[in-house]
Amino acid sequence: MNAHAPPAVQPLVDPFGRAIRYVRVSVTDRCDYRCVYCMSEDMNFLPKRDVLSLEELDRLCSAFIGLGARKIRITGGEPLVRRNVMSLFRALSRHLIAGALDEVTLTTNGSQLARFARELADCGVERVNVSLDTLDPAKFRQVTRWGDLGAVLAGVDGAAAAGLRIKINTVALKGFNEDEALGLVEWAHERGFDITFIEVMPLGAMERDRADQFLPLTELRARLEGSLSLKPSTYATGGPARYYAVKETGGLVGFITPLTHNFCESCNRVRVTCTGALYMCLGQEDVADLREPLRRSTSDAPLIGAIRAAIARKPKGHDFVIARSAPPATERHMNATGG
Repeated sequence: MNAHAPPAVQPLVDPFGRAIRYVRVSVTDRCDYRCVYCMSEDMNFLPKRDVLSLEELDRLCSAFIGLGARKIRITGGEPLVRRNVMSLFRALSRHLIAGALDEVTLTTNGSQLARFARELADCGVERVNVSLDTLDPAKFRQVTRWGDLGAVLAGVDGAAAAGLRIKINTVALKGFNEDEALGLVEWAHERGFDITFIEVMPLGAMERDRADQFLPLTELRARLEGSLSLKPSTYATGGPARYYAVKETGGLVGFITPLTHNFCESCNRVRVTCTGALYMCLGQEDVADLREPLRRSTSDAPLIGAIRAAIARKPKGHDFVIARSAPPATERHMNATGG
């Protein structure tokens, strides 16, 4: 044993014995789309002074990595609209090179991906999740309120050309895209992409009742099984999706079911907003302020203490409910929490 080796760091373990290995970090609440299940059309975004600088975000991520986090996902809003965001990816790449971090990934709407895909790959990013709910240009503009499907598809092509592995994330919306599910699976698998379907989550007040949008994935899966053979897979990315191998295509289909099948028992994730608010659970309001200790001291000791205190009260799970006129589980919109 090396007498000069630093003492082992006590890993982050919540009250239910789950080691926290996965941190989703939002770099901005801003987005160039206004998806109907994610935000209101008329959004008020945060003032710049409230948002952590990219240097502060790097320091925060590094603190989590020092406490045992092995995966960082950069989210938003739309992360690629943050000015100079690539400097954060370049900074985090040092942890990949050192072996302290297994991967840095990105969730994006794809609008800016053609511009940044090559640089992301150069920074050590190997996987990206692209949100895509329809392949119909008119419906795409409807669901995003002003998005351009062509730009997203160009971004996906650019990411594939850069060697990035791509997973498509599709929110299942009743009366909108359930009849496209099979076509989306075939389109993704033809290109070597996996695809995950996600149930609508009751986060933030919206103009329309979410009961009108909610489509149980049990129904969507049954629809897919009318044409495809789905076999449960052991594949996992560390996130909440349960995957199935598709015999006919050789690809994978995932299902994220926060309402019809709670996925909390194995949760190893926490989320940090662009203001440094640490949410131990997506569906709970309990929050820890990491910005204050981050800005109060050049030492990381207060920050690490705040992180440990927060993880010590991570709840067992959420209690999402979608019913007509039921209040949202949280007042904050998804863009504020981080996707």
